Amino acid sequence: MFQALLDAAGQSLPVLCLLLFVDGATTGAGTTPLLLLSARHHEPWMVAVAGGASSAAGSAVQLLAFRWMLGQQRPWMTRFLPSREKIEATLAQYPSASFVAIAVARATPMPDAPLKLVAAVIGYPIWRYVLAVMLGALPYYAALAYIGHEFPLPPWVIGAIAGVVVLGFAIDLLRRRMRP
Repeated sequence: MFQALLDAAGQSLPVLCLLLFVDGATTGAGTTPLLLLSARHHEPWMVAVAGGASSAAGSAVQLLAFRWMLGQQRPWMTRFLPSREKIEATLAQYPSASFVAIAVARATPMPDAPLKLVAAVIGYPIWRYVLAVMLGALPYYAALAYIGHEFPLPPWVIGAIAGVVVLGFAIDLLRRRMRP
């Protein structure tokens, strides 16, 4: 089932867009392998534009979910939310979720969750957030699509790249937790 979905994503731009939307609305961990895989069958600019728009829409859904969760005072939700101290520390570290900061964060493979959290807390405009994510995603997605198009990689290499991205996320998370 999973392999069939990946094959469909590689050959169908609408399926890729759907998967990138879901990825953007959740963890964002599948973006790199999805782009590399699908680029074999599509022009890089098509993958970058359609994929960037889909990811930006998914990120908007996630931002709206964060806002809703932060606005709720339900005891069962506390396990899904960062502590108030964590939010305040994030706000101190990222005092402004500016357009450029969001675009630059999205133009890299590193997690942009801290900025997304700040954007949710300060009520950053959704349309501006979507535009920043889209513009930030374009060069990153285009570069990955070009690599995948010009140098088709075997699935095990794409899996290894995904592993490196996840490892980078884990290292970043551990680094933040080890700070006093």
